[in-house]
Amino acid sequence: MSASDNRAGIWLMVVGVAAFTVQDGLSRYLAGQTTVWFTIMLRYWFFAAFVLLMAWRKPEGFRAAVSLRRPGLHLSRAVLHVAEILVIVLSFTLIGLINTHAVFQICPLLVAALAGPVLGERVSVSQWMAIGAGFCGILLILRPGSDLFSALALLPLLAAVLFALYTVLTRLATRQEGAFVSFFWSGILGAGLMTLGGIWFREPMPATQWGLTVANGAVAILANWLIIRCYTKAEANVVQPFAYLQLVFVTIMGILVFREPVEFMTLVGAGVIVLAGLSTLIRVRPGKIGN
Repeated sequence: MSASDNRAGIWLMVVGVAAFTVQDGLSRYLAGQTTVWFTIMLRYWFFAAFVLLMAWRKPEGFRAAVSLRRPGLHLSRAVLHVAEILVIVLSFTLIGLINTHAVFQICPLLVAALAGPVLGERVSVSQWMAIGAGFCGILLILRPGSDLFSALALLPLLAAVLFALYTVLTRLATRQEGAFVSFFWSGILGAGLMTLGGIWFREPMPATQWGLTVANGAVAILANWLIIRCYTKAEANVVQPFAYLQLVFVTIMGILVFREPVEFMTLVGAGVIVLAGLSTLIRVRPGKIGN
């Protein structure tokens, strides 16, 4: 890909993670006003509508675009994705955006660790060292034995494990089927699962909250579309480092909008995790980003 394509991909990634930050802020607020189940159910309905529209527009036709070979694998992915979103939004409401995302940055390193046993990919010694460094960053954030350490503080770590498993299974699925098939069935099966659980938690909302709910769904669609476009424009290893900007955006939002406190050691630990994640990317594809 050309340098101009890579630049376009980088900007799409930056705007995409900014949109995901807005989505997280809206989810944090709405889940605090109603329930996590109801908030995520409505968001999944928007997601399902989005993937249905994309499928109808596929040149090969709807049925060909969404046909799948391993339904059990896709159902497992959907269960993991739903569980991850529920856990991370619950974490937003209980320990805040900043603390949640600081720990969640371990996810790419968990994906690297799981790629060996699940996908049969080789994990180098340097990658294992980076994974170890990332967990040291987690310990700096959680500080076992301190007042901060509690079961609640483990929620974002659980969310990271769930999303890492989901990511690895998605890689496994896309070895035999197109990426859109995995994306489509994540939305459709996820919406079905969330409806089965979330419909029991429905409750009346004022017009302002419905407006924010619609905005939440729209921003979620925009964020996913931007990331999809990003990966069609540029190589993954070029744009992936810029995904870590979400931690910066989340920190700004947490401080300015939700008045969340920021612990110095939380920033230090998050920095260790981010540097460990970036080191694995540098080793995968040495060199610099196109100018």
